[in-house]
Amino acid sequence: MFFDANSVIPFLKLRLDRKAKLFSVLRIVNIILNIGLNVFLIVKLKWGIEAVFVSNLIASVITWLLVIPIIISNFRFSFHIQLFKRLLKFGLPYLPAGFAVMLVQVIDVPIMQKLTDTKTVAIYKASYRLGIFMMLFVNMFQFAWQPFFLNNAKEANAKEMFSKVMTYFTLTGTILLVVLSLFIEDIAKANLGGFSLIGRNFWEGLYIVPVILLGYLFNGFYVVFSAGIFIEEKTIYAPIVAGLGAITNIAANYLLIPHLSILGAALATLFSYVVMALGYYIVTQKYYHINYDYYKLTKISIAVTFIAAGYYLLMYGGYLNIYYKIILVLIFFSYLVTNVIEKNELNLIKSKLLRR
Repeated sequence: MFFDANSVIPFLKLRLDRKAKLFSVLRIVNIILNIGLNVFLIVKLKWGIEAVFVSNLIASVITWLLVIPIIISNFRFSFHIQLFKRLLKFGLPYLPAGFAVMLVQVIDVPIMQKLTDTKTVAIYKASYRLGIFMMLFVNMFQFAWQPFFLNNAKEANAKEMFSKVMTYFTLTGTILLVVLSLFIEDIAKANLGGFSLIGRNFWEGLYIVPVILLGYLFNGFYVVFSAGIFIEEKTIYAPIVAGLGAITNIAANYLLIPHLSILGAALATLFSYVVMALGYYIVTQKYYHINYDYYKLTKISIAVTFIAAGYYLLMYGGYLNIYYKIILVLIFFSYLVTNVIEKNELNLIKSKLLRR
C-alpha cells in the first residue's frame, strides 16, 4: 500500500501532462510483473496464497522505482499551508464518497447470497463479467477525460467542447450498448477451440447483460458530469451523491431480488448509477452550467429505444436471428450517421483529446 500510494501522484502527473504512452507502458509493466510472478511462484515454486501478496509487493516496488525520476523532477522542499488546506477541503469528501461508490460496486453479491443460493450468485457473477466491455470503455474515457477538462477549463469555448464530449461519449457508449446487447448471446456462446466465453451452465443469465451495460453507461455519465465538481471544487457534494446511490442500491436489491432474482440485482445497480449521474448533473448545472445538446441526445435515446423495441418484438415473436440483428445494427448506424454525427465536431474532440 505504501508503494502504491506513493506512485499515485506520478501517474496523475503523467495523465495531466497527457503522456499516455509512458503511462500505459508503466501500467502494463506492473500488470505483467504481477501476473508473471504469480505464475512463477505458484506454478514453479508451489507457493500458496502468500505468492499473491509477494508478487503484488514486488510489482509495486518496481513500479515505484520506475516513477522515482518523475517524483524527483517535480519535488520541491517547500510547504504551502494554504494549498494544503485547499487540498484537504477538496480531497477529504472523497473518502466517504469512495466508500459509498465501493458499496454500489460490491454490495449486490453479499445481498444476493443472503436472499438466494450459490447457483444464482454464480450465474449473476458470470453474466456481470460480460459487462467488462462497457466498463473498460468508461475507464479509458475517464483516464482521458479528467486531464482534458482540467487543462481546457479556462478556454473560452470550454463549455461548448464539454457539451460536444457529452454528445459523442453518449454516441459511442450507445453504439457499444446496442451492438453488445444484440450480439452478446452469440459472443458468449461462440465455440473457441472447445471453449466459450462463459460456461454453458451460466448462459441462462445472459438476458441481464443489456441492463448491466446500461448501468455502466450511466456510470460514464456520472464521470462526464464530474467535470463541474472538479473545476468549481464542489467536492462536498460527492459523498452526498454517492451516498444516495449506495442507499438506492441497497434498498433496490432487497426489494427486487426476491421478485426478479438476478435481474433485480442488475436493475438495482442501474438505478444507483442513474441516481448518481442525475445528482452530479444537478450539482454541475448549478455551479458550472453547460448547455448540452439535448436535441442530439434525445435523437440518440430515441434510436436506442427503437432498436430495443425491435429486438424484443422479434425475440418474443420467435423471429430473432443473426440476420435481423445485423439489420437492426445497420438501421441504427444509418440513423446516427444521417442525424447525429458531424465530422467537424469529431475532429475537434479527437484533436483535443489526443493532443500531446
